[in-house]
Amino acid sequence: MRKLTYLIACSIDGFIADPAGDATSMFAFLDEEFLGHLAKEHADTLPTQARRALGVDDVPNTRFDTIVQGRASYETALKEGVTSPYAHLRQYVASRTLVPSPDPDVEIVADDLLGRVRALKAEDGGLGIYLCGGSRIAGELLDEIDELVIKTYPQVYGTGMPMFGGTGFAVTDFALESVRAFGNGVLIRTYNRKR
Repeated sequence: MRKLTYLIACSIDGFIADPAGDATSMFAFLDEEFLGHLAKEHADTLPTQARRALGVDDVPNTRFDTIVQGRASYETALKEGVTSPYAHLRQYVASRTLVPSPDPDVEIVADDLLGRVRALKAEDGGLGIYLCGGSRIAGELLDEIDELVIKTYPQVYGTGMPMFGGTGFAVTDFALESVRAFGNGVLIRTYNRKR
């Protein structure tokens, strides 16, 4: 069984973006130390253009071979004219309205996202599935998430898009695996699901 990992950036108070879906304030923390770590440890999760800029475009995938994201996450690339933002991964976008796909390398999942993710997890293979966001699909897929990697930026938003949208109240336990602190105040916490 392949692992589904929700790797997400958020504020101290758990918001992945402001109420309008903007998280660009977090970019101020992309300093040399933090970018070096991302390029070394999380290169699979970087968009192809960022991989090129960091000189890791030719680095083989080590953790993930597949990405699942929501339409809003995907549209940040589309607005820049990029139709295949993660060309080094198999790309799935959850959307009921974005049909047909703007790129032959991007599969639109219009119905039964849960079933599609379960089928992806059941595939043979050593690499996992990267859940990029957004909030609503993370909430929809909460029961399938095996690992959380949370990049916490030293900012308080007060309100905005929560890490898990539309889930209602439900306690789901995870075990802390590791914490990495950076000089810029960013923390990366990794949790494994308790099953």
